[in-house]
This record gives sequence, C-alpha cells and structure tokens, in this order.
Amino acid sequence: MAVTTPRTPAHKRPAEAPRRRRPAGRRGRIQAKGYLYLLPAFTVLAAFLLVPLGQLVQISLYHWDGLSGSTWAGLANYAEIARSPQLRASFVHSLVLIVFYAVVPTVLALMLAGVTTRAARLRGASFFRAVIFLPQIVAMVVTATAWTAIYAPDGVLNTLLRAIGLKSVTRAWLGDFGTALPAVGLIGTWLEIGLCLVLFISGISQIPRELYEAAKVDGAGAVREFFAVTLPGLRGQITVALTLTVIAALRTFDLVYITTHGGPGDSTSLPAFEVYNRAFSTGQVGSACAIAVVLTLIILLVTYAITKLQPKED
Repeated sequence: MAVTTPRTPAHKRPAEAPRRRRPAGRRGRIQAKGYLYLLPAFTVLAAFLLVPLGQLVQISLYHWDGLSGSTWAGLANYAEIARSPQLRASFVHSLVLIVFYAVVPTVLALMLAGVTTRAARLRGASFFRAVIFLPQIVAMVVTATAWTAIYAPDGVLNTLLRAIGLKSVTRAWLGDFGTALPAVGLIGTWLEIGLCLVLFISGISQIPRELYEAAKVDGAGAVREFFAVTLPGLRGQITVALTLTVIAALRTFDLVYITTHGGPGDSTSLPAFEVYNRAFSTGQVGSACAIAVVLTLIILLVTYAITKLQPKED
C-alpha cells in the first residue's frame, strides 16, 4: 500500500527569500575596475603597435625618401602595387611559399605524428621528435647560411647528385630562375615541420583513448583510425599550425635576404623584402609603407579565414 505524504497548503508554505539584485551603479563600478586592470597592457599595445601602425598608414599616403620633405601622394602608392609587375609577382611568390611553409609541413607532420604516436614505445622515438624540432631553435642566420652552402654549385646536394650519377641535374639551385623559389620554399618546409609535429603530437595525447579502442573494436585499421579519430580530433591544432606557418610564409624576409637577396632577378622577391629594399635601398619610404599596410591586411584576412576551421566547441 502506497504511503502519501501530506502536502503543506500553499498559504502556509514559507515564503522564498527574494533574490537581491546588485545595483546597476555597482555593476558599472565593477566593470570599470576590470578595464583598469587591462589599462597597462592596452597602454603598451597602443604605444608599440597601434601608434606605429597609424604612422605607417599616414606615411603610405606620401612620397618620401626618408630624409627630405614629403609630398602628398594619396592612393598613388597603393595603385603602384596593382600596376607594378614586380610588386604583383612578389605577392604571388608569397602564395607559392605558403604551399611550402604551411601545406606541405602540415601534411607531412600529420603523417609523422600518426606514425610516431603508434610507435611511441619504440626506442629512439623521443630522439627522433627532438631532431625534427631542432630547426625551430636554430637562429635563422645559421639556418640560411648552412642551406646556402648545401645549395652551392660545389655543395653537399650537387656532390650527392654527382655521386649517384645525376650530374646532369646539378645546378646553382639558388642562382637558377626556375629553382630559386622552390629551393627557398624547401628550407621553409624543413623549418616548419618540427613546429607542426609538436603541436599534433600534443593534440593526439589529448584525444580520449576510448575513441581509439572503439575504432579497433569496429575493425578499423591504422589508416581508417587516423581519418576517423585522429584527424577530427586535431582540428584545433591544425588551425593553430596553419595560422603560424601561413604568417611565417607571408612575413618571410631574413631567409630570402641571406640566401638570394631577392634574386636571381626578382624571382624570389617577397613583399617583406620589397618593404626593406624600397625603404633602405631606393629611398621609396612611402611605397614601402603602402606595401607593408597591404601585407598586414592580407595577413589579418588570411588568419581570420583560417580561424573558421576552429571547432565550435573549442
């Protein structure tokens, strides 16, 4: 027999205490305090980023050699970017470097991450990862100088090709119009693959093991497991890797300056190199600032587009 508990009549129930609402003025004071905490960081940001950026835009509207007086140019410096074949080619070269700096390292690092994670218990796996990440901690000057020696006519690469009977393939890799830009791009691939690999290995360690066990129960092999579990779980890390590597490709300067100095001809000229060359070599400071503004906008737009790959839950 069910036992029912008698209910207390509504008029005899104790009244609930009304919620105390925080006065609007107090909420405003708390928000103001929060902005005060951000004020020091914003002051540094404004002094070292926003103010120079505003001056950059201002100078881009003038013809100026950096020493004498300036004359109003309006949008002429920006129109020159669209008209000049040399400047247009420099931006196209940046797109080519994005393939070498971002796409190729990301794909290779995903493959290596999948292999090294499955072979995590093999002896020497940690050493292998450290060696791949090593280019990230080597100074760019050292890296560029070493690769210049490798690509030299009597360097390691040509010596190796001669040793295996491919003497007809040898050439001055950084001095040939057809191979200079891909040669620089391969250096970028070597530089960025370690960063991508570390990000992906870290991301794989955060994927729940239960997903891999469920895939094995379903009879998934290594390849199917990678595409069904690993790749979807690395969307956040892939977004970060693409953002960092694409920005590195677009702002590349020191590598080109040391290895090719924009040559042969203009075959390896890049927007960042053109900014330096026009500002300090040819006295076209206004044009250099206009190129820098356009490059900044491109970087912001590309970065925003890449962040759309970020999973919603992250």
